[in-house]
Amino acid sequence: MSKTILYARVSTTDQTLDHQKDQAEAAGFVIDEVVADHGVSGVSTTLQERPEGKRLYDKLRHGDTLVVRWVDRLGRNYNDVTDTIRHFMRQGVVVKTVINGLTFDGATQDPMQTAVRDALIAFMAATAQAQAEATKETQKAGIAAAKKDGTKYRGKKPSYDRKALDEVMDMLGKGAGASEIANTVEVRVKDSGEWKARKLTRQTVLRIKKDPAAAEEVLSKWGM
Repeated sequence: MSKTILYARVSTTDQTLDHQKDQAEAAGFVIDEVVADHGVSGVSTTLQERPEGKRLYDKLRHGDTLVVRWVDRLGRNYNDVTDTIRHFMRQGVVVKTVINGLTFDGATQDPMQTAVRDALIAFMAATAQAQAEATKETQKAGIAAAKKDGTKYRGKKPSYDRKALDEVMDMLGKGAGASEIANTVEVRVKDSGEWKARKLTRQTVLRIKKDPAAAEEVLSKWGM
């Protein structure tokens, strides 16, 4: 019996899994199963390289339907997207998108319909890659502008505060090792509305030891 599988790729800045499933059902799809990858890049990882994406190659059978919100869920690289769609079509799997309601079916024998279908696949794959590249360039430009400002781009918040840094530097000056310092120095953090004491990691101590000036600069950027 044929089945309809929704594949969702959910990144930290993208739509949620529930949203993608709701969109598909609102578009009239009856989903038998959902396969989803969380926190993976569509630019740097192919579908076969993703933990759940690679399962599709074993799960999908002739007559099944693969549903995706748009082709960018399969990948953001032109060759990856076109190769993936054509692979499934050769297996007798119909690929459908929620956005624009596109259908990619390998069953057609008409040369004109095949040409139009293949041209559409190429266009959509190229669009997915172009959007990914544009987004990346925009992010790079924004970070570069923020760095020039000097007051906006602060990077990741440090896992230590001023008091902890002073204690680390004092113990380093007395010849203490990284493990000893990590087991001794504590920093107060807010967890679920409550302030709790947490030990520094050995990696944090080693970073401070390697470049004390950089550690000081990070605190200054965060006003700590």
